[in-house]
Amino acid sequence: MTAAIEIQQLSKRYGALSALEDIDLSINPGEFFALLGPNGAGKTTLISILAGLTLATRGHARIMGHDVVTDYSHSRKNLGVVPQELVFDPFFTVREALIIQSGYYGIRKNDAWVDEILHRLDLTDKADTNMRALSGGMKRRVLVAQALVHKPPVIILDEPTAGVDVELRQALWVFIKQLNRDGHTIVLTTHYLEEAEALCNRVAMLKQGKIVALDSIRNLINSVQGFSIQLRLSTEILPAALQEWPKSSHEGLYIFKIKDYFQVETLLAVLRAENIQVLEMQLQQPDLEEVFVKIMGVEPLGVS
Repeated sequence: MTAAIEIQQLSKRYGALSALEDIDLSINPGEFFALLGPNGAGKTTLISILAGLTLATRGHARIMGHDVVTDYSHSRKNLGVVPQELVFDPFFTVREALIIQSGYYGIRKNDAWVDEILHRLDLTDKADTNMRALSGGMKRRVLVAQALVHKPPVIILDEPTAGVDVELRQALWVFIKQLNRDGHTIVLTTHYLEEAEALCNRVAMLKQGKIVALDSIRNLINSVQGFSIQLRLSTEILPAALQEWPKSSHEGLYIFKIKDYFQVETLLAVLRAENIQVLEMQLQQPDLEEVFVKIMGVEPLGVS
């Protein structure tokens, strides 16, 4: 089976700086795949190489079997990229922008598909509006529409929900999940780790230009031992028996690390013995954010 995206020993250097180093990655057709990492990890460089905007220093990349350098025309026709930046032509309406985008791929009489994209992205009433008059969220919808106008089998979404409202985020994911069910391969970069966990099957984590984790999201989460219990207590002074317990605190909440459920009873027994009331309690299972922090050694605020 031909991989949707195949990357072999891919490296990119800018002088002494190594942006990517010996990347090996294969993404299967129909996957919903997450590409995660902190700022400067190399995600944008990798996407730029796949899109033909940047040349690799060494190695190869293919889209649906087509080399992004030696067979650029076919590789580009098989790929749609939604960029992170809001890039638009201020001289055209939404519909005109999509018709012109169709022309870049040699597609004529694309009105029916353009109308469907406009409908699915709730842009129909904005079809004849100049791009300059759109809100930031509407402009981002148009970027998604432009990436889909030639019906590419592989779609890369680079921070597609950055700075958009909840309504747009939900509508966008309904549409993208339907595209995935229809057979499109989706590659997502996002700093909303809960999105990646809910939507994607596998994930590659990049750090300093290298892949440091590559597995199913479920396997990565299962690799984290134990869980946490979050408590709000009637006192700010913990009893001595809990002073050395692995924990952290945040806004009046204590977060205790727990190996198993027996330890929950031990913890509560200590609190009862000290007449300390539990005002709030919540068990927290490991999630992708915890995996990310563990692997990267950084807080997830820098993810993009």
